[in-house]
Formats: sequence, structure tokens, C-alpha cells
Amino acid sequence: MTHIKIIDPHDPVIAAIIAYHLSGMVQNSPKDSVHALEASGLSKPAVTLFGAFQNQKCFSIGAIKKLTATQGEIKSMRTVESALGQGLGKAILQHIIQFAGETGLTTLLLETGTGPSFEAAHHIYETHGFKPCSPFGAYAATEFNRFFALSL
Repeated sequence: MTHIKIIDPHDPVIAAIIAYHLSGMVQNSPKDSVHALEASGLSKPAVTLFGAFQNQKCFSIGAIKKLTATQGEIKSMRTVESALGQGLGKAILQHIIQFAGETGLTTLLLETGTGPSFEAAHHIYETHGFKPCSPFGAYAATEFNRFFALSL
């Protein structure tokens, strides 16, 4: 059974998943297109980081960053390789969507990359109702990135 809870990005086990996520972003993104947050960014007051646990072990993470009173941004979605295909990313995303609605947000936004390593992410976002949108915040559109939005 999967259990999702708020987690501390400085916990060594969680820090290892964050490092894995950052490594993947650096390997699969142009240098100027890596917008993933490190533990310090994930521990800011506007950010809530969740972990998906099975048998007391965290296998997947995902965060929401509050941008305004009504908008949030999905950050740091990552499932460890050994747990891919088990629905943990979907569970985290569903939890974030529910959390966003419960905390008064009306729109979720996200920025992600393109290419084979991002196709699974595009699929999960699209199947949960996210639609392509324009860049937001400080992001600039490039050939590499894509933007999505979900109205809650």
C-alpha cells in the first residue's frame, strides 16, 4: 500500500532522491534549462514536498510551490528507477492536485523538458487534465521546454 506524506528535503534518504532527480535533469537537459530545485529550494516556506512510501521506504517525490494566492507550480516530480511503472508518480500527482484544491489554489502550472526522458511526464500530466500553456513567472520559452496548466 502506498502512503503519501510531507517530507523533509534534508533527510538523507530524501536528499538521495533529490540528488538522483537533479542528476537526471542535468543529464537530459541543456545546461541553461535546468530549473530543478535543490534541497534548499525545496525547504522554502512556499514549497511543500511530498513522498510516496511503500513499506516505510520512500520511492517517489513531488512538490508544490505556492506562487500566488491562487496559483501553484509543480516541482521535483521523480520516482526512483526501481519503482517505475508502479503508479507512484500518478499517486503523488493526484495528492498534489488534491492538496492544491484544499489549500485554495485554482490553477496548477508546471515547466518540463522535451525529448524521450520527459515523455512519461508529459503523458501523466496530460492524462490528469493538464493542457499546454504559455510560459509563466521567470521562465522563457525555448525549443527544449514545455509548459502546462490545470484549472482546479
